[in-house]
Amino acid sequence: MSAPHTERPVRPLPHRPAGYVELARYSSLSRLWAMLGGAARAGRQVTLVRGDAPDVCRRRVSGYAIGRAGIFLDELRTVRDLDDGFAPHPALLALLSGDPDPLREELNAHFELRVDFTLALTASRDLIARPELRFAPLVPGLSTLPDDLTLDARRLGRDELHLLVQRACGLA
Repeated sequence: MSAPHTERPVRPLPHRPAGYVELARYSSLSRLWAMLGGAARAGRQVTLVRGDAPDVCRRRVSGYAIGRAGIFLDELRTVRDLDDGFAPHPALLALLSGDPDPLREELNAHFELRVDFTLALTASRDLIARPELRFAPLVPGLSTLPDDLTLDARRLGRDELHLLVQRACGLA
């Protein structure tokens, strides 16, 4: 049997580290525990952040994926990458001409958005998260998009990110 402090972290971070987004103010340990427990029950992998002690209120949650997530594509970054190294593909040509729909349809059919994040609680009782969003092929090689094409997710607003975290934790 594992010690209680490994299952339920109790020591908040002293401050918000760079790269984290505030999800909620005046949160509590019980809210963090509920989210981490919900994530584990939903089949997500909940692990310690490398270098943290087991009692630190920060955990990495991985294993959540969203299908048909073409709406999350950062079109401006993709166009910028195409300007540097153009690859002929009908969906990419349409994107360069201002129509993102064919590329979104290709993403919806052959890719999923993997949502991993680090969830933490600070000493000032802020519930914070650092998201890691990336598009991954459902079946490698099935899509006709070039392999070296950079597919980045757009920057999400606080409420969008909070909803994704809640869904990953089985709470929404």
